[in-house]
Amino acid sequence: MTRLLLRPRSHESSFARRTADGGCSHIVLSEGEFMLVVMKAQATEEQVRAVCQKIEKLGYRSHSMPGATRTAIGITGNKGEVEQGTLEEMPGVQEVIAVSKPYKLVSRDIKEDNTVITFHGTAATIGGPGLAIVAGPCAVESREQAFTVAERVCRAGAQFFRGGAYKPRTSPYSFQGLGEEGLRIMAEIRQQFGMKIITEAIDHESLDLVEEYADVIQIGARNMQNFSLLKRAGRARKPVLLKRGMSATLEEFLMAAEYILSEGNYNVALCERGVRTFADHTRNTLDLSVVPAVQRLSHLPILVDPSHGTGKRNKVTPLSRAAVAVGADGLMVEVHHQPDQALSDGPQSLFPDQFDELMVQVRQIAAVVGRTVPAIAARETVAANG
Repeated sequence: MTRLLLRPRSHESSFARRTADGGCSHIVLSEGEFMLVVMKAQATEEQVRAVCQKIEKLGYRSHSMPGATRTAIGITGNKGEVEQGTLEEMPGVQEVIAVSKPYKLVSRDIKEDNTVITFHGTAATIGGPGLAIVAGPCAVESREQAFTVAERVCRAGAQFFRGGAYKPRTSPYSFQGLGEEGLRIMAEIRQQFGMKIITEAIDHESLDLVEEYADVIQIGARNMQNFSLLKRAGRARKPVLLKRGMSATLEEFLMAAEYILSEGNYNVALCERGVRTFADHTRNTLDLSVVPAVQRLSHLPILVDPSHGTGKRNKVTPLSRAAVAVGADGLMVEVHHQPDQALSDGPQSLFPDQFDELMVQVRQIAAVVGRTVPAIAARETVAANG
């Protein structure tokens, strides 16, 4: 079944105008309401294309989102009125229905199948049956540091290397990252170890460089509602990992993702990284309940970051186990070979041996919930990638 999502003009009540014979030629919905054009299961590509062309003539924008059993085409924009009667009469159209959720393109109403982000030339995915394991230091401090950590996490089974080239810090005097030099170091790590690179962009200028060097653009918690940056990420050619804001509700989290998808980038993954509460035994409160909540409402994959979610090394492995058990699509873990000397977030970074043990435990739990984790790589295999 193919669905087309329309956003009609706001400021007027639903079903405002009808023709004299009772037919509905124009419908104007109130602000925040959308409509779905549901195509018949046997609708042809030509019929879908014809409906899309008709909608675009009305001044809307189409968003094609293929699924396993259907193609969903989201329509955004608010120019003109919705000609419901005309659309319902077109070949291949089954019905036109209203949708009232504030988020549209991220919703399962438009795409029932889970989004799976794939990467050319590798079996690594985000949102597939295999857990996406992202590991590395909080910040890239030097080539030696980054390569030392990369060798260990790759051998343990991580498919993605995380490391900050740009670090948004609370204090202007804290280490801010190596910038483009850090990006070049991570590009070398990808070439030698075969891991995909995830790193954060903090503004438009850094996003341009991150898009050039990295495989996944990370938007951090502090920028979750930086709407200008979200729109720029939506125009990027690379997948985006969006972290939840420190005080963001579930709806605000999904609406931030909606900004990215509305600009045409549908390869978006979410990441729970803890929220601020009154608790003083942990840096943040890791909200694992948001994982099944997101999966019920949205088709986007969601990862969990227990490092930022707790801020304490001894809590990372237990909450990694819990994240896998609750159904997360992956983990994002900070690892440093000398965390006591780290320039940022040392107290929450695992030693490489601790990460090895985390992966052993995660593999056991993943099997119980029907997920897979990459096997431990032999030292010879890691060396061969170079």
